[in-house]
Amino acid sequence: MSNGDIFVGEVIGTAILILFGAGVVAAVVLNYSKAQNAGWVVIAFGWGFGVMAGAYTAAPLSGGQLNPAVTVGIAIDTGKWDKVPLYIAGQMAGAMLGAVLCWLVYYAQFQANAEEEIAQPTLGIFSTAPAIRNPVANLMTEIIATIGLVLPILAFGLTKGLGESGTAVLVVSFLVVGIGLSLGGPTGYAINPARDLGPRIVHALLPIPNKGTSDWSYSWIPVVGPLIGGVLSGLIFKAAF
Repeated sequence: MSNGDIFVGEVIGTAILILFGAGVVAAVVLNYSKAQNAGWVVIAFGWGFGVMAGAYTAAPLSGGQLNPAVTVGIAIDTGKWDKVPLYIAGQMAGAMLGAVLCWLVYYAQFQANAEEEIAQPTLGIFSTAPAIRNPVANLMTEIIATIGLVLPILAFGLTKGLGESGTAVLVVSFLVVGIGLSLGGPTGYAINPARDLGPRIVHALLPIPNKGTSDWSYSWIPVVGPLIGGVLSGLIFKAAF
């Protein structure tokens, strides 16, 4: 894989991931959306389908990692770190692009939302926020949930049939749905530093009416937690497998 292929693949794949993921949240929470109040199960499946679409699209170019925590876990397993900055740069750029595309898709709803007597908060469309703000508990949740993502991904690589049949990405997509349903309640399951930080930056920059704060005081947790989870996953995998 050339450097150009890696960067372009990660940009495109992560943009699709965020477009679907942020898009399903916007569909569920914004006023005047036909999917308003569809619920958490719909959000979990929307994110899973976003992973599937983004990873299958990026796979021929970059392998479709789409997540710095996954990239770090793979690097610890393989010992190859030279491409890590390139992967993460592409993931961050793609996450920001996907957030902008989501805003464009729901532009009319964002505008109408601001005109409501009680406007729906918009940060949750772009980034995560805890149900109960407890930094230690929130960080622990993100670490454990990310291990629940990255360690199985590393282990899936040991099953030759998954890669040969092309179903590995599909399995990972359902894994993300499962994490959302089982572990997403406390923090909204960032499990991906680029997925949270990139759209949070876009939220801060976009001219969204009545958008409120971008909650920078919390923003380190969905970055640091998944990175720790990725590191631990790589170490566990090397030790156990």
